[in-house]
Amino acid sequence: MNTRTDDTPPVPGISGTSRTSADASEALVTPGAAGVELEPIVSASSRRRGVPRWLRRATGPVLLLVLWQVCSATGTLPADVLASPGTIARTARGLIADGTLPSAMAVSVQRVAVGLALGAAAGVGLGLLSGLLRIGEDLIDAVVQMLRAVPFAGLIPLLIVWLGIGETVKATLIAFAAAFPLYINTYAGIRGVDQQLIEAGTTLGLGRWGLIRHVVLPGALPGALTGLRFALGSAWLALVFGETVNARDGIGFLMDQAREYYRTDVIVVCLIVYAFLGLAADVVVRTLERLLLQWRPTFTGK
Repeated sequence: MNTRTDDTPPVPGISGTSRTSADASEALVTPGAAGVELEPIVSASSRRRGVPRWLRRATGPVLLLVLWQVCSATGTLPADVLASPGTIARTARGLIADGTLPSAMAVSVQRVAVGLALGAAAGVGLGLLSGLLRIGEDLIDAVVQMLRAVPFAGLIPLLIVWLGIGETVKATLIAFAAAFPLYINTYAGIRGVDQQLIEAGTTLGLGRWGLIRHVVLPGALPGALTGLRFALGSAWLALVFGETVNARDGIGFLMDQAREYYRTDVIVVCLIVYAFLGLAADVVVRTLERLLLQWRPTFTGK
C-alpha cells in the first residue's frame, strides 16, 4: 500500500517539519508570525480625509489669484488689459461703501426672480402637460423644440417692438431663457419613470391621480430640479443681455458704463458678482435637492 507524503519544505521560523502548505500559508498571513509585519491597507479616499475638503477646493482659485497678481506686478499683464486683484478688491470696496453695488445687485436679483418665476410656471406647466398626456405631447412638444432652437438674444429686437423698452422686455427675455431647461427636464423626468413602478402602483389600487401624485411626480422630481439648475444659469445669462436694453440700473448697467470708460476693474467686479450670485442660487437648489430627495440614495464620490 503506497503512502502519500507531503513534500512541502518546512517554513523557516516555524517549528515542526510536517506542516502542510495550508498551514504554511496560514502561518505567513498570521500577524506577527515569522517576524512578518503587515500594514493595514488604507484607501486613497481615507488618506484624503486628512485634508479638509474646503481647503482642497480653495487651492485652485488661490493659486490662480497668486499667478494673476504676480503677472500684474511684473508687468506681464498690463493694467489696461486686466486690472490686478488688488485694484479690483479696492474698487469693489468702494462700490460697496457708496451703495452702488448693493443697489445694482438688488435690482438684478429682482429681475431674475420675476423672470424665473414666469419661466418656471411656463416650463413646468408645459412639461407636465406634454409628459402626462399624449395629446399634450402632440400639441406642445414640436412647438417647444422649434422655439428652443431660437437664440434668446436674437429675440431682443422683436420683444422691443412688441413690449417696448421697459422692465417687461427683461422679464420676458429671462422667462424665455429659463423655461426650456425646465420643460425638457420635467418632460424627460416624467417619461423616465420606471414602468414597473406604474404597474406596481396599479396593482396596489392607485387610480390615475394616485399614480401621478405618488409615483410619477416623485420620480420626475430629480429631473425637474436638474432643470431648475440649468434654468438659473440661463436666467443669469439672459439678464446680461436684458440689462443692455435701456437699463438705468443693475449690474449689467454698471458693466456697460465701465466698458465706455475702459474700467476693467469695474467689469471684473460685476463678473465676480454674477458668478457669486449664480453660485448662491446653485447652493439653494442643492439644498432643495437634499431636502426633497432624501429617499433617493446617490453616489457621492470616492
